[in-house]
Amino acid sequence: MTFLSLRLSARFVASIGLVALTTTLFACKENASGTSATEVHDASPLVQRPRIVSVGSGVTESIYALGAGEDVVGVDTSSLFPEVATKLPQVGYQRAISAEGVLALKPTLVLASNEAGPDTVLAQIRSAGARVEVVKAEPTLEGAHERLAAIGALLGRDAKPAIEKLDSELAAAAAVIAKTATRPRVLVIYSRGPGTLHVFGAKTGADTMIKLAGGENAISLFEGSKPLTSESVVGAAPDVIVIPSRGLDSLGGVDGLLKVPGVAQTKAGKEKRIVPFDDLLLLAMGPRTGKAALELAEKLHPEVAPAAKTKE
Repeated sequence: MTFLSLRLSARFVASIGLVALTTTLFACKENASGTSATEVHDASPLVQRPRIVSVGSGVTESIYALGAGEDVVGVDTSSLFPEVATKLPQVGYQRAISAEGVLALKPTLVLASNEAGPDTVLAQIRSAGARVEVVKAEPTLEGAHERLAAIGALLGRDAKPAIEKLDSELAAAAAVIAKTATRPRVLVIYSRGPGTLHVFGAKTGADTMIKLAGGENAISLFEGSKPLTSESVVGAAPDVIVIPSRGLDSLGGVDGLLKVPGVAQTKAGKEKRIVPFDDLLLLAMGPRTGKAALELAEKLHPEVAPAAKTKE
């Protein structure tokens, strides 16, 4: 039984008020021919073992979750999980991949998110004889399920075990949330150093993750992300601040974050309720979204988390 089943979906949505959200950070684009970039060019499954170049963190994670990682010969720079993928040859940032770099790996299949590009490069790779398939990058639970199913069908891999694992972890997160009535106000800050600070509002992957973990987004007056200001931090009045781990490191740790104007004046700052979190787990929907929701739920609700801990 998957998370898409009506019974589990109804219970889960009712327990945490989840709505399916798409983020402005992952807008769909059109390819050079004017057709949707999320369309699969050839829906037929592969007939022989492929040499795959994977472009997009969610795509790469899905391939490995389906047990096809041994067929991956190259990845883009956003593919940071699993660690073995980072040891493979890289073909550049997903929005600016190199045709020469891709073709040098002699792929028979390039699997890319619809954020990949530029379109002229994808066209060049196709014209060289490699099969190119573009899959959705929507940061929603539905998107995560659909991507696993689509890639599984393409590669001839059974997606059911990966989907069931995702759903079981989502159910475990819901079980944690059900044990408490507290719904902390959570502010997610994205940082790449003091000069690059943003907060996430509605219709973002971060907003979805907060709700999955049983919190309330402290930013609700706008959609997407906006630069952080001292006024926005103080006005958000967060009980907890969640920040990508690498972003926190770029600020000099918790002490550095507390020096950001406005942070120390919040309840979260005064009580030092700062939660570092893996970037990809926090901001993208994929095979590990259930794991992310469970981990974040336990951190947002420490009063009930110990009794709800599950073994890996």
